[in-house]
Amino acid sequence: MSAPATFPGAGALRETGRLFALGIDVVRNTFRRPFQLREFIQQCWFVVSVTVLPTALVSIPFGAVIALQLGSLTRQIGAQSFTGAASVLAIIQQASPIVTALLIAGAGGSAICADLGSRKIREEIDAMEVLGVSPIQRLVVPRVLAAMLVSVLLNGMVSVVGVMGGYFFNVILQDGTPGAYLASFSALAQLPDLWISEIKALIFGFIAGIVAAYRGLNPAGGPKGVGDAVNQAVVITFLLLFFVNFVLTTIYLQVVPAKGS
Repeated sequence: MSAPATFPGAGALRETGRLFALGIDVVRNTFRRPFQLREFIQQCWFVVSVTVLPTALVSIPFGAVIALQLGSLTRQIGAQSFTGAASVLAIIQQASPIVTALLIAGAGGSAICADLGSRKIREEIDAMEVLGVSPIQRLVVPRVLAAMLVSVLLNGMVSVVGVMGGYFFNVILQDGTPGAYLASFSALAQLPDLWISEIKALIFGFIAGIVAAYRGLNPAGGPKGVGDAVNQAVVITFLLLFFVNFVLTTIYLQVVPAKGS
């Protein structure tokens, strides 16, 4: 008797469903007691230790490139007074969450995936399930929450460092006026711009943690499978982050009117 035929995208659809199911399980187990506070603190420190320095180093050239490009553009159209406002909007709304998410996924997410994958191939996850301990509540929830918290905090740091870097390069290299750069902050920027930035960082951290945990809990087998799972987790997270960023930006621009409009 032949096996039932399946359509070409059945495997990808099945994996997507399992990923969503893991996300729902994490949300459900987040409110289940006892909460793994010690594991959560350890994971927060671990994620910070592997992401804070690369994030700070990456945010400086990001802010510089945006400031230099916008400074050149505003000079061409005769709107130098709006250089600061345009730079702040670009850094806070787009660059800061994206930089944070890429570093969380690339550094923190890959480490989370490798840790869970190594536990899986050593059969520690199976042993926990036999003992009646939920690996989702014990291992996954603290890691996902840590990724979310660190994402929000790093997003604030990237915003500050990026704006300072943009100010330095605009004033020093492009002979901009410090007072005009600072005064234009309130011309176009508004408080909801900061809120959407933090919301993006929170959602990006959740996605990075969920994808890393899912691939770590489902390696192909053996050390090579763990390495492949890490690579897949990073790539999948990047694709999801850019798509979700597009959706969130579109919704925000439709819901929140631009200042002065």
